[in-house]
Amino acid sequence: MGQELPKVFEERMREMLGDEFEAYLKSYENVRQYGLRVNPLKITREELGQMEEFHLQPIPWTTNGCFYQETDQPARHPFYTAGLYYLQEPSAMTPASRLEVLPGERVLDLCAAPGGKATALGAALKGKGVLVANDISNSRAKALLKNLEIFGIENAFVTNEIPGNLAERFEGFFDKVLIDAPCSGEGMFRKDPAVIKTWEPERPEYFAKLQRDILMNGVKMLRPGGMLLYSTCTFAPVENEGSISWLLENYPEMELLEIEPYEGFSQGNPSWGNGDPQLKKCVRIWPHKMKGEGHFLALLKKSENSESVYLKLGKCPRIDKKSRQVLEKFFADCQWKPDWERTEIRGEKVYQVPELPEKLGGIHFLRNGLYMGELKKDRFEPSQQLAMVLKSADYAGILSLKINDERIQRYLKGETILVEQQEASRDKGWILVCVEGFSLGWGKLVNGVLKNKYASGWRLHG
Repeated sequence: MGQELPKVFEERMREMLGDEFEAYLKSYENVRQYGLRVNPLKITREELGQMEEFHLQPIPWTTNGCFYQETDQPARHPFYTAGLYYLQEPSAMTPASRLEVLPGERVLDLCAAPGGKATALGAALKGKGVLVANDISNSRAKALLKNLEIFGIENAFVTNEIPGNLAERFEGFFDKVLIDAPCSGEGMFRKDPAVIKTWEPERPEYFAKLQRDILMNGVKMLRPGGMLLYSTCTFAPVENEGSISWLLENYPEMELLEIEPYEGFSQGNPSWGNGDPQLKKCVRIWPHKMKGEGHFLALLKKSENSESVYLKLGKCPRIDKKSRQVLEKFFADCQWKPDWERTEIRGEKVYQVPELPEKLGGIHFLRNGLYMGELKKDRFEPSQQLAMVLKSADYAGILSLKINDERIQRYLKGETILVEQQEASRDKGWILVCVEGFSLGWGKLVNGVLKNKYASGWRLHG
């Protein structure tokens, strides 16, 4: 290992792990594990494996996760741009996999950037219900929005707020809440040795205070009978069993639930919290016991007897007849149809918005639902986000390029490309450009020349 562990951290880990400490230290010599999580909205794990583009092995404790080899470089592959998978450290896939989300539910990812958990939760909703994905950092929230768009998540409300401001507007609203809390990051030391340099003995206590504020607001936004999944990527007891002990003491309506097991999972340790034997239901992931980094998880349920809060839902203003006609003309070519009851026009921009509480004034958000495109006089220009939601079978105008076609890279750089006669499914108009049948973005075809409509902010450089 290139970077030496802080002495105070090492002594604490020796005390925590006892006989296992040497095995833990030795885990730093193991090669880092690389993982990708397949997007079930677009492809299955088996289908991606059959394409033989990468050296994939299933991650056994998840449904959609795969190990890949570093030489595969899936981030440089057009399938990444098409949203077929998300690159994620294998143990970090566990939290979202242990919070069962059903289509139609209201789900909150409170500390969501850059989007590893949010994309998994959003995919599980299958376009029904709502995902509120929040991050306190504006720059990180922008990265979160892009990842949700690439994945084809059409029902997300992406916010950039402190938890307290959200809790004022969303009290008792959510069926499921995921809190992958900011933490001292001790579980990432092997994956990213730079994290070691930022670690100081005071950091776990600092983050524990932060986590308790976030947990308090998370509980407030959960409906009676709803479930909350808390996770960190640290080993520090004060941030793990300590934070859950605090939660159970202060919110008696919350109870710990068993987490779906896996042979490599370890129990939580009651003596690292307030001694409550229930803390054994928490899960610890150790790098010397699994092919992954360090993680902690706790699944909790709010009592059905808790007091319910009624939030009035907002209604969409009706769209005018002329705008509706322009939109219907475009979507006549499309199997996917907007929900007209949830369609809203702001300025010239057209959105399909999820059901949210009526009073959300003052909340800073980056996106409310699916940005479908823009009305320009008597025509409609579809958005990049709409392209990512559509499948090739959904739209009448398709150009599907093979994986080795050099035009893919040129398209992704924003260049104009030439199209042979009958190569596209029609010879003019809007074309959904695809790679092996998976959508990448739009182009406008005229006389064999495809004018590039790929989102300017997404274009490849070099």
